[in-house]
Amino acid sequence: MAQVMRTNPTGGLFATDGKPHPLQDALLAVTLVLGITAFVTAMFHHLHLLSSWAGLVGIITGAYGQWISETTRERFGLILGLGASGIGFFLGMAHGGLFGGL
Repeated sequence: MAQVMRTNPTGGLFATDGKPHPLQDALLAVTLVLGITAFVTAMFHHLHLLSSWAGLVGIITGAYGQWISETTRERFGLILGLGASGIGFFLGMAHGGLFGGL
């Protein structure tokens, strides 16, 4: 059975649908920035407040972004940000928590 082979010009991991998604892109950027902030500051014990709060907000924005995301590119970046936010959040909680270990 002969089948027609179609080329996919927008194929690949970062494929988009060609439409603008400003809210999803903003959530992606915020999640990545918060994730990187939480991950880097989690390496320092005295910055546990910053890492735990940045991680928590990054997890919330990333989860909402996953819920409304429409393309693979958005989901890929959100997963990276969520992972970094989660690690930063849990290490920040281990070092003193959201309220300074009260």
